[in-house]
Amino acid sequence: MKREQVLMEALPYIQKFHGKTIVIKLGGHAMVDLRILEMAIRDAVLLRYVGMKVVLVHGGGPEITKKMKAMGKEPKFVAGLRITDRETLEIAQMVLVGKINDGIVSLIARCGARGIGLSGNDGNLLIARKMEVQQVKNGEEMQEVDLGFVGEIEQVDPAVLHTLLEKDYIPVVAPIAIDREGNSLNINADTAAGEIAIALQAYKLVNLTDVDGVMDSDRKEVFRKLTAAELDRLIDDGTVSGGMIPKIAGSLRAVKNGVAYAHILNGNREHNLLLELFTDAGVGTMISS
Repeated sequence: MKREQVLMEALPYIQKFHGKTIVIKLGGHAMVDLRILEMAIRDAVLLRYVGMKVVLVHGGGPEITKKMKAMGKEPKFVAGLRITDRETLEIAQMVLVGKINDGIVSLIARCGARGIGLSGNDGNLLIARKMEVQQVKNGEEMQEVDLGFVGEIEQVDPAVLHTLLEKDYIPVVAPIAIDREGNSLNINADTAAGEIAIALQAYKLVNLTDVDGVMDSDRKEVFRKLTAAELDRLIDDGTVSGGMIPKIAGSLRAVKNGVAYAHILNGNREHNLLLELFTDAGVGTMISS
């Protein structure tokens, strides 16, 4: 498309989204590749400057594992689930809050906007409880696993986010929560993004990940648009399975609880965020209620 055609196609979307809240979950290679991360931040800043209220939520599992090994602590997983003892939690906080979060805020500043780094502890943004013992399949047997200092979100208080958004900041949230006794807990970033989107009654929740979207059973075509009911059926019949289910769980819950649209798209490709939001065809999967 010619540049002027791209701009004209984007215009009605820019008008429609002006003043709306969008929650963007940064994940996948963006958390380990600075070039990809900076590309995503530039797009997010552009959204801010065309009038959207942008909240970023990030993960950082690979970085946590890397830091643990550098400190001589071997990560422990059971059936793909990380065991988080107290020392691991301290390392996770160091990486998520002290390194990744701060780095994203710096990138936002470099792109000409104002970011504020937060964890779920700040302003009681994310209240959680310790996750109950999980029944997981380990090999051929079912096993009970205590994941340690891992939390499930009980409550989101978005007051601090509303304050920052009204002052034209871009809040950047690290997935650390606090329980009712004041203890920190590590939480799933996809879940955190979905719950924050619900609490803000965001217009859109976008999950930037390493997959192109929700795919058909042959893994050849991406579903461009799905309703929550259609996505439920794809999960029930096995079209969507395995590691894809956790990726979409937060998005599915969000659209069932007041978020107008959720998007799943590949954040590794240049400007996919803008192409998904501002073009008719899109590049990922858009989920609606």
